[in-house]
Amino acid sequence: MQKSKRGQAAMEFLMTYGWAILVVLIAIGALAYFGVLNPGRFLPRSCTLMPGLECSEFKVDSSDAQVQLLLRNGLGDSIDFSSLNIDTNLDGTGDCTAVDPVSISDGALSAQINIAGCTIASVGERFRGNIVGTYTLGTGTLAHSMSGSLVTEVES
Repeated sequence: MQKSKRGQAAMEFLMTYGWAILVVLIAIGALAYFGVLNPGRFLPRSCTLMPGLECSEFKVDSSDAQVQLLLRNGLGDSIDFSSLNIDTNLDGTGDCTAVDPVSISDGALSAQINIAGCTIASVGERFRGNIVGTYTLGTGTLAHSMSGSLVTEVES
């Protein structure tokens, strides 16, 4: 008689907590299905470049398939970009390139740079790319390289 009561108690314990665990799993599944648990939603928007060169605003536009950067020069000298690319595959090759060479005078509040030809996902998805470029400072003739990163959401 004692064994059957213990068996019944064990079965009731398993059934009660089994249903509770099932409800929790269904709730987690629903949250994951609707994207609440998507870590990409919580990643911050960021654009980082070399010290002295600030990416004050940025936008990834799916309708024009381009990246727009608004740069501020605080280097103490003018900067002339001979190339400015964004590497979306993160493989070291520039996938999209600025249309023209860009020059930003010292202390300029901003210079808008449009980088076209990018492979851009659909609206609302995450865009991640490395910004790579070659530049000269002031009247200098030595070419320097720079790199940075861009993480944001694709807009229309």
